[in-house]
Amino acid sequence: MTEPETATRYLDGYAQILAEVSATGRRLTRDELNQRRALGERAAEDGHSLRGLVREHLAATRAAWPGTPGSTGSVLAAVEQAVDAFAEGYERAQRLAVREQEAARREFIDDLLYGRSDLGRLAERAERFGLVLSRAHAVAVAEGPQAYDDTAPVIRQVEAALIARFGDRRILLATKNGQLVCIAPGDQDDVLTCFAEQAHAATDGSRVAVGRPQPGAGGVVHSYEEALSTLELADRLGLDERVVRAADLLVYPVLTRDRQAMADLVLSALGPLKNARGGAEPLLRTLQVYFDSGCTAAEAARRLALSVRALTYRLERIHQLTGANPADPTHRYTLQTAVIGARLLDWPAQEI
Repeated sequence: MTEPETATRYLDGYAQILAEVSATGRRLTRDELNQRRALGERAAEDGHSLRGLVREHLAATRAAWPGTPGSTGSVLAAVEQAVDAFAEGYERAQRLAVREQEAARREFIDDLLYGRSDLGRLAERAERFGLVLSRAHAVAVAEGPQAYDDTAPVIRQVEAALIARFGDRRILLATKNGQLVCIAPGDQDDVLTCFAEQAHAATDGSRVAVGRPQPGAGGVVHSYEEALSTLELADRLGLDERVVRAADLLVYPVLTRDRQAMADLVLSALGPLKNARGGAEPLLRTLQVYFDSGCTAAEAARRLALSVRALTYRLERIHQLTGANPADPTHRYTLQTAVIGARLLDWPAQEI
């Protein structure tokens, strides 16, 4: 509640205006309205509630109510003008404060995820947004069918679901480059799992990648970049999972660390498939599904909508062209590694 002595400064000149209006029937001048707006802005900046200040205006109106006969209409019109101008100034100050806070939050998110700021200063700013950067954090990134910004209803929906379930868990939700980003303490995987579920539902089927927990302010950047790389990797591999974790796909970056060696393996092991009728793609797809099916011919045939006989023919054709038999354990590892490399390098669509 606004104390009367505190509220007095926001009512400066108000009683005098009522007296003059009562005597003359005039309306408030432009200068008087501007003064009311300025007082409203000051009250908002000082942290007072609008409800309490309106109550103080009404109390001041009652205390200063003039006794001039026939003045009621003019005085009530003046009260309406004065309070409306005061509220307008108050709301304008609040909107400005919100914009400034949003700008500060956006700047912090950019600095945090790009690692552009001094880490000590970044840690101080993080406390304002509920993060303690001395702890390990993990980052999840959701990529939906369209780009999202901080005003998108989807982020409010996901945020409301997280708050309803976890309350104050030092979670930061934001958008970056059209994607939804969730930063949570590294030991609270349930938060990121819930974020993934909510983001998937709210965006009509987004894929979510989760980076590994990393310590410190620099760890947030590391986990974020890992999540982005995992999203890209999942797309290249054509994975069906709606949630992919960097920790589960560590073998793939290892395989492509020496890109030239992987390219040589792909061309050596699978290059002859380009000589097949229809090119390499149908036979490469056959190998991919065959390996994904645990080298079970019946299951692979079902996934490819082929008969087992047709699948067997394709596998024999691959053997003829490459010299490697997919059904032979001694050849299988080389072929399977080459197939993974082809998916990672986007071969044969891209020259390598």
